[in-house]
Amino acid sequence: MSSWWQRAERAMPGGVSSPVRAFRAVGGAPPVIARAHGAEIVDTDGRSYIDLVGSWGPLILGHAHPAVIEAVTRAARDGLTFGATCRGEVELAERVLARYPFAERVRFVSTGTEAVMSAIRLARGATGRNRIVKFDGCYHGHSDSLLVKAGSGLATFGQPDSAGVPPELAALTEVLALDDEGAAEELFARRGSELACVLIEPLPANSGLLIQRLAFLSKLRELCTRHGALLIFDEVISGFRVAPGGMTELTGITPDLVTLGKILGGGMPAAGYLGRAQLMEQLAPNGPVYQAGTLSGNPLAMAAGIATLDALAAPGTYERLEALGVELETGLVQALKRAAQTAVVARVGSILWLALQRAPAPRAWAGVERGGAKRYGELHRELLARGVWLAPSAFEVAFLSLAHTSAHVACVVSAFEAALAAGATASGAARS
Repeated sequence: MSSWWQRAERAMPGGVSSPVRAFRAVGGAPPVIARAHGAEIVDTDGRSYIDLVGSWGPLILGHAHPAVIEAVTRAARDGLTFGATCRGEVELAERVLARYPFAERVRFVSTGTEAVMSAIRLARGATGRNRIVKFDGCYHGHSDSLLVKAGSGLATFGQPDSAGVPPELAALTEVLALDDEGAAEELFARRGSELACVLIEPLPANSGLLIQRLAFLSKLRELCTRHGALLIFDEVISGFRVAPGGMTELTGITPDLVTLGKILGGGMPAAGYLGRAQLMEQLAPNGPVYQAGTLSGNPLAMAAGIATLDALAAPGTYERLEALGVELETGLVQALKRAAQTAVVARVGSILWLALQRAPAPRAWAGVERGGAKRYGELHRELLARGVWLAPSAFEVAFLSLAHTSAHVACVVSAFEAALAAGATASGAARS
């Protein structure tokens, strides 16, 4: 255990600023990071790791990308925050709306939690209804209404809820199972006139990668339209990651609101929500739905976002991410086959998840086998020792970036194969 980690535990609850960063689910003390560049991060002891976390998704260009660093440095020289509309806000807003052509307005905030919380408030204000729908295992940030059967850290620690959430507020959140049209139809038949919105990750990626059928997502669109509820796509993870217009583009389904984060800020704190003008103009100062933020749209985050989206606009970027994803998926699957290990790799573009269970990959949280967490902890420790940085949770996904190369992928696959062998050896020794 490093002295830095000991200092972190003395100064911060659990030594972390976000609970899923702790290694409670995989064992050991987390390395404390000193710096990062490209596809690699380096801890305070000088050890280097190939990074498959990417700050939990934002770093699609890799760490410290020159264009992003230059843009942020240039913006910083002109002032860190103004508390007024800045040029960068306008430029980033135009770029975002160009990628989501159904939308006509975007409001910037600082975090994905804020974006989703604000989108729900807007949905409630626009419909005059209070009840909302989310899905079991989907994580949408840590606002009170959404910490009900959520994923991410709550899935990691096996907690269905959070202390401190008033039951009266949680009672306004209806929870459905993913991949179940019948349950959705039944709820709408019973309570359709009370529902303000349906909130879903069109690519759920916080309790494994639970790839949804187009027919299921289309059914939600149909039900919302029929009953006057709004459909909100939470694209904090999938936005700009799987396509320029995220899952909204890939599915061809038009939601009423989209929430964005992660890549939008290019490594800086930035998020947003967007929709048609008639809906978005109900936000203050033009309408009765209030939402504000002192640092929303700050020039540094806007500069990082602009540089990131401009880099992603270069020809061939998404094709390269897809090719890297194929390489890593193929390598992992072949390694599992050679080791005669039971697991399945779920992937969409540059997002992957190792499901330590029998195929097919699950589409709903109820189908995720919790027993894989112990195996994952063993693999995580072995891979960390071999210089591969994975999320410290069996239920979080891995991310590739444009900074990764085929050589990085080959190193990860080689380390994975060695980790599988080490685990098999340890299991054999334990049995004997």
